[in-house]
Amino acid sequence: MARRHQAVKRESAPDLRYNSKLMGRLINYVMTRGKKSVAENATYRMLDFIKEQSKEDPLEVLMRAVDNIRPKVEVKSRRVGGATYQVPVEVSAERQLALAIRWLIQFSQGRKGVPLWRALGLEVLDAFKNQGNAIKKRDDTHKMAQANKAFAHYKW
Repeated sequence: MARRHQAVKRESAPDLRYNSKLMGRLINYVMTRGKKSVAENATYRMLDFIKEQSKEDPLEVLMRAVDNIRPKVEVKSRRVGGATYQVPVEVSAERQLALAIRWLIQFSQGRKGVPLWRALGLEVLDAFKNQGNAIKKRDDTHKMAQANKAFAHYKW
C-alpha cells in the first residue's frame, strides 16, 4: 500500500440539464456498463415522476431525501488484542453522500417488476417523507453505533 502520496480527489461533473453536482453523482452511480445516456434517461424520468407525484421542485425533493438518508455515524471493525470490536466513528461528508446515494439505488433496484426510474422516484419520495428502506438502513446504522458506544475509546 502506497504511503507517500494521498490520492487526489476529483470533482464530479454536474449534469447538463440542471447543472447540479448531486444529479451528476446520481447519474454516475446509476450508470452500469458505461451506458451514461441510459442512466441519464432513468434519472431524468425519475425527476419528472417526482414532479408529477409531489407537485414540488423535484431537485429540492431529491436533495432533502438524500439529506434524510445520510448517516451521521457508522461502525468500523477494529482488531484489538485478538478480539474484533465494532467501533462507532463519525462519517465524513463525502462518505455520507456516497452511502446515501448507494443505499437509494440499492433499494430501488430491489423493487422488482418496476422500471428503475419509477422505483427510484418512489424510493426518493419515501425518503423525502422519512420512511422507506433507505431510511430504515440509516436508522439501523445509527442503532448499531449507539449499541457499541462502549467501544468508542478504541477509535484512532
